[in-house]
Amino acid sequence: MKVEARCYCGRVGRQMPCYERGEPKQSYSPTENGCFEGSFSCDQLCQRSFDCNVHKCSKPCHAQDELPSHCPYAPDAVTHCPCGKTPLDTLLDQPRQSCEDGIPHCDRPCEKLLPCGHLCRAECHIGDCGFCNGTIDVSCRCGRTSTRSVCHQGDVQQPLCMRTFQANLSCGRHKCGEHCCQGEKRAAERQAARRKNRPAGDSNSIEPEHICIRTCGRPLKCGSHECQQMCHRGPCGSCPEAIFHEISCDCGRTVLQPPQPCGTRPPECRFNCRRRPSCGHPPIDHNCHPDDVACPKCPFLVEKWCACGKEKLQSQPCHLQAAHCGRPCGKKLKCGKLCHRPGECEDVGLSGKHCEQVCGKVKLFCEHPCQNTCHGQTPCNESGTCPAKAIVSCPCGLRQKQVKCLASGSNPTPSRPEIKCDDECLRLDRNRRLAAALNIDPSSHTNDHVPYSDTTLRLFKENLAWAEAQEREIRVFAKSPNEVRMRYKPMTPTCRQFLHVLAEDYGLESRSEDVEPYRYVIVFKGPRFVSAPSKTLAQCVKIRETQAAEATATASRSQSPLLASVNDPFNGLLLTSPRFGLTVEEVKSALGGDFVSQPSIHFAVSFLPTEEVLLRATTQYSAFLSPSALGQALSSLRPRLAKTIERTDLAGNILLCHVDSNEHVSRREDLSKKDAAGWSAVAGRAAARSGTSTPTEEPPARGTGRKLLGLRKKTVDKEEKPWAVLGGDVEC
Repeated sequence: MKVEARCYCGRVGRQMPCYERGEPKQSYSPTENGCFEGSFSCDQLCQRSFDCNVHKCSKPCHAQDELPSHCPYAPDAVTHCPCGKTPLDTLLDQPRQSCEDGIPHCDRPCEKLLPCGHLCRAECHIGDCGFCNGTIDVSCRCGRTSTRSVCHQGDVQQPLCMRTFQANLSCGRHKCGEHCCQGEKRAAERQAARRKNRPAGDSNSIEPEHICIRTCGRPLKCGSHECQQMCHRGPCGSCPEAIFHEISCDCGRTVLQPPQPCGTRPPECRFNCRRRPSCGHPPIDHNCHPDDVACPKCPFLVEKWCACGKEKLQSQPCHLQAAHCGRPCGKKLKCGKLCHRPGECEDVGLSGKHCEQVCGKVKLFCEHPCQNTCHGQTPCNESGTCPAKAIVSCPCGLRQKQVKCLASGSNPTPSRPEIKCDDECLRLDRNRRLAAALNIDPSSHTNDHVPYSDTTLRLFKENLAWAEAQEREIRVFAKSPNEVRMRYKPMTPTCRQFLHVLAEDYGLESRSEDVEPYRYVIVFKGPRFVSAPSKTLAQCVKIRETQAAEATATASRSQSPLLASVNDPFNGLLLTSPRFGLTVEEVKSALGGDFVSQPSIHFAVSFLPTEEVLLRATTQYSAFLSPSALGQALSSLRPRLAKTIERTDLAGNILLCHVDSNEHVSRREDLSKKDAAGWSAVAGRAAARSGTSTPTEEPPARGTGRKLLGLRKKTVDKEEKPWAVLGGDVEC
């Protein structure tokens, strides 16, 4: 609604909408000598004279007072110079008399605050300050570069550098590509936080400059429309369009009524297909299907002639296009070969056709078959190099490599790379010479040693397929001379445990890094690594199964195997639960000082299939040391060896045993039985009885009639018997 309104100075009046009026103010009109209410500014200069009637107000339209304003240039209003730093009394000899007298200036700088924030550097002056002449550092929009420029008078316009930012937008498909991007710094911080696996924020954490506003435009699942949403991550949603016509199956008996979402496929029909096979046989019952899906093949058996036309085959499937008898055609071609099938070779009596089979004749220089097309009875063309593969090996034949033959008529013996024997070749040659010296047949010799721990074999059997793949990968890593470190993907704790124990069996170093669920395993070669074990985990599992079967069969054949050899004295020592990776040299070096105490006995160290270490005792002076005496010597030596084994942690325990010539343990020490049998048990029980007998009182002294209490005959320390150290706990 329009109303009558008047400006604050009273010179302009007009009709204007009510909502455009400003704050009502009381004002005075000198021409009308009365007050009125002003509601807007006319933006004209006031031009009302001050009380001096010389100067006029230069302010824009404002509310007026009844009395004119005091002149701002009056002597009582101006007491300092224009900059306000120096009083006029120090600049003038006599005070100003009227507002028309000039206002003197001082020699100091103005230093009034300019709109740009700097101070005015001009000399003291009247009126407004001029433009700022200072210089400032202006950075570009992305903040990577800065330049020195004249002050922008408070309105700083940031320049653009030529750097193009290539960060991904919010959709992940497009890049920024803008010169001097304003959000580059925040995008770099966001990407750094993502690389450090910090928790990702919501979608609003992406800076506004890098929100992709393009249309997605990817084809939807319906195949007829494109996604019209703003570019986004992940798959597009369903098509929002609808279909307003019926959707039926191929036979038309199953129909979906409209409306249906765009992309709806024809419904599955439960009725039988109406198509009839072209062969004329009855059709097979099957559901209705589209035209691009073929009907099932005809299963009826019929008689068909073979491709060569010599035999009529019975019970041939009807859907076969051609039947073959599998015998050669028998017709001789011009090239000398026998035809196999019409169309492949040259038919007898027809001209213009040639045999298209491979020649297959042995070449003259390299003895490889000729791979050219059949050329009849003419010699093979060997002017070009032979493309076949040839095998080059080291002198011992272990290391082999496939190279191109490259033999030709002009170069019958081409130069080929020379392969030298490596450490593995030398090791196998040493083993062959050692087997020849010891009369060992390598073909019949079996090694049942398992180089893997029980934990490794157990974890291998729990996840067989995955563990075999990891074993192949770590074998390739172990054989590669250039690879030193290998990192696996994050996996479960059980899988990481398998990799750790497998690396320990290989002599490799391993460790786990990061936190769940991103924890992964790193395997690297350390000073302990020599080479990969010769046996695979699958082979060792079979060896363990074979050993368990043999042990079960042996136990079933003999219910009490120890009774048959009760009277056999001990002739060896057995180390049970030996340390992993223990060698014969380590056993000899650790127990050599104890073996010196029995110079007449020689100990042979060997490993049994049961993962126990056998110390078989033999003597060169059998005439002077009987089997029973040998057993007594071993019994006296056992405590000393037990202390050494406990100190060096070679094995879990040491037992006395009896072995035959084939290193089969027929009897071993049983520490679980308290009531032992044999002469050593008798001696043990006798010692126990003597040790536990209660002391008896001495007979009273004669003649005095008094009894001496606490006096006993002093026992004499006798020489300890060899079997006394057994404590009666050994079954002989």
